Amino acid sequence: MNKEDIKKVVLAYSGGLDTSIIIPWLKENYNDCEVIAVSGNVGQADELEGLEEKAKKTGASKLYILDLTDEYVDDFIIPTMKAGAIYEDYLLGTATARPVIAKGLVEVAKKEGADAICHGCTGKGNDQVRFELAIKHFAPNMHIIAPWREWTIKSREEEIDYAEAHDIPLKISRETNYSKDKNLWHLSHEGLDLEDTGNEPTYEKEGFLEMGVSPLQAPDEPTYIELEFEQGAPVSFNGEKMSAKDIILKLNEVGGANGIGLLDIVENRLVGMKCRGVYETPGGTILYRAHEYLESITLDKMVLHKKQELAITYAEVLYNGQWFTPLREALQAFVDKTQERVNGKVRLKLYKGNIIKAGVWSPNTLYSEEIATFGESDYNQKDAEGFINLWGLPIKVQAIVDGKE
Repeated sequence: MNKEDIKKVVLAYSGGLDTSIIIPWLKENYNDCEVIAVSGNVGQADELEGLEEKAKKTGASKLYILDLTDEYVDDFIIPTMKAGAIYEDYLLGTATARPVIAKGLVEVAKKEGADAICHGCTGKGNDQVRFELAIKHFAPNMHIIAPWREWTIKSREEEIDYAEAHDIPLKISRETNYSKDKNLWHLSHEGLDLEDTGNEPTYEKEGFLEMGVSPLQAPDEPTYIELEFEQGAPVSFNGEKMSAKDIILKLNEVGGANGIGLLDIVENRLVGMKCRGVYETPGGTILYRAHEYLESITLDKMVLHKKQELAITYAEVLYNGQWFTPLREALQAFVDKTQERVNGKVRLKLYKGNIIKAGVWSPNTLYSEEIATFGESDYNQKDAEGFINLWGLPIKVQAIVDGKE
């Protein structure tokens, strides 16, 4: 599509540095096109305050704020957690949010009759792939504008220069110019001093962490919590029934207060480079650990091991932006089948960044104290002799053959 044919653009708008300058840039470079800003609320809370005024002041004709929080949790976070999907220790906080936001962008673009969808992702990152693959799924012929792949701006410092030249207000300074992504599941930090892998993150510095505290600043007394699950999904916190979203919010509070869920990682991006980031995922880290604990007594060995193998594939598919694919759906069908018996209650002790197991119960438990006990039981230990002879037969035969040689 030619630039002159683009009259109306839907912009994925966060109000951060990138998207703040994109509105005037689009109007300057795309024939003063109409820009409709769309912000997907996935739990970034205070970041949404004053967004409409800011968007309009910088040139947008209107702003949509889509409440995607329940859909995000129920249709993206919980399925991913059930799968046990982890990408190189990363709990996929950004990767899970992009598909649901992109879905919302397409819905607005169709409603408004937009000619294009624009995003502020850089050409170095994973999010450009996640957004665009999801857009292609819902609107295969929609034109996509990615300013970072077009404009002459080369750095975040030059972005700030552009913003200052266009009187665009920013909440950051050159000294606090971390690249951040926040939602109800996590907060990521990239850039500045973190680009040097020799620098320790400033966890104790005021203002660096937003979802919790450093383990060094956590209480000296442990906090006990209980979570209940039905078919792999959380249904209650400390005995109180509530939605999965509300449980995550509660876990964020208690986990953050106890210094849970900090991750400093150099990850392998889809585009080929390694990148360092610091993640805060207090509630998510607790939820994953509790779910894993419950699965240890409710899944049989072969199912558990195969699920752990496929969790790696699931995580890669999600990380690489392929949520809306037949493979992810097939993996989800396997995961959902495994979760039918993942019912029960888990107790955990939180202490200075640690999650300590403190008890697990399930009506579907496969653990039998009567069989596993070191005391007297009906288990016939002599049965092990025949089992070992058969299990070790290939080793015995190989040794005999080698001996003959």
